Amino acid sequence: MTSNTKFQFTPTEIFSRSNESQIYAIVIAIITILISIVFFAIWKRSRSVKNCILITGLCDSGKTLIYSHLLHSKYVGTHTSIKENIGDYVVKNRALRLIDIPGHERLRGRYIDAYKGLARGVIFVVDSVTLQKEIRDAAEFLYTLLLDPVLLKAKPQLLILCNKQDQTMAKAANVVKSLLEKELNVLKVTKTNQLTSIEGSSSAAYLGSAGKDFNFTQSTIPVDFAECCAFRKDENTEPELKVSQNGLKALFE
Repeated sequence: MTSNTKFQFTPTEIFSRSNESQIYAIVIAIITILISIVFFAIWKRSRSVKNCILITGLCDSGKTLIYSHLLHSKYVGTHTSIKENIGDYVVKNRALRLIDIPGHERLRGRYIDAYKGLARGVIFVVDSVTLQKEIRDAAEFLYTLLLDPVLLKAKPQLLILCNKQDQTMAKAANVVKSLLEKELNVLKVTKTNQLTSIEGSSSAAYLGSAGKDFNFTQSTIPVDFAECCAFRKDENTEPELKVSQNGLKALFE
């Protein structure tokens, strides 16, 4: 005699099992959403951490030799006229990203715009020998940095590094500072007058304090000066870097 065994569930049991499955599905969905939120927060934080040091300035000011020396004291062949150079600089078990910005006026703005939101510091390299000939270009470039809305909000440390101090005709940091302040003041007056005439208002943005000659103590972005010499005797010699007044300390600590 054969018997057929049938499994039957009451309506209550069917509803209970269905309800249990729905609860599991909801719990899994909530866990998935929470994990996604956590990972997104971590990703967003890693994107927003300001761990970049931008090395910028005019062409031939010595930016790339400074960059090369800071990265393992090794010279790196670069194409500064085409793209940026990026490397990690480790200090006190923390990695900072050094970004050597091309000095050409047609390129530097694009790369600064790309990285300025992540900048914890900016090194503005000046050729202390040729500055007087290039004072207008250097001041124009510096003017745009000092009034950049992103940098004004973030207030990264700005170090003006007076390079090539090993050369006889190099100007000391206090002379470089004075030359830049005078030229920036000329730009301040000129550009403020231009904006006022265009907008028909005297409330146009300007550098420093109203009614006063510009000096770096008026800058919203903190500015320091230091002297240095970055040089390379020949192709077989590694670059050397000497910085006075512990100029890089404030940026890297």
